[in-house]
Amino acid sequence: MKKYFTLKKISLIVLALLLVSQFFRIDKSTKPVDSSKDFISLTSPPGDLANVLKTSCYDCHSNQPNYPWYTNVAPISWWIKNHINEGSHHLNFSEWGAYSSKKQDHKLEECVEMIEEGEMPMSSYTLIHGNAKLSKEQQQQLMDWFNSLRTHESDKPSESGTH
Repeated sequence: MKKYFTLKKISLIVLALLLVSQFFRIDKSTKPVDSSKDFISLTSPPGDLANVLKTSCYDCHSNQPNYPWYTNVAPISWWIKNHINEGSHHLNFSEWGAYSSKKQDHKLEECVEMIEEGEMPMSSYTLIHGNAKLSKEQQQQLMDWFNSLRTHESDKPSESGTH
C-alpha cells in the first residue's frame, strides 16, 4: 500500500511539473530575411533543389523556422528551440551573404560531409517531418551542387602556414 501511495505522489508531482512548465514558452519570433544575403537567392539552385533546401534545411538553418503545433508543448518546445538555435548558429542560410568566402567554402564542405555521413537532416527531425528526408538521388544532387559552389579556399593554408 505504501508503494502505491508513493507512486501516486510521484505521478502527481510529475503532472504538476508538466502543467507548470507550460507557462514557460519559447520565443517564436523570426528575424526578417534580407534576400541579398539569403543562400537560395544568391546561389539560384538548379531544378527542385531550392524546395529541397527549404523543406530539409531551412527550419533549423535560417532565420525563418517553421514552428509546428507541438512547439506549444513544453518541454518538447525547449528541446526543439535548442536545436533551432544550435543549427542556425552553426550554419544560417539567411546570413550566407555575410559570410566570408573562406567561411562559405568551409560550410559547403561541412554540408557535403554531413549529408554523406547521414547526419543531416537529423533523424529526429525527419521522424516527424517525413517530407524532409532526402532520397539517395536528392543527397547526391545536393552534394554535387554544394561541391560545384566550392572555391576550395578553406583548403588553402592560411598566411601563418597553418591549416
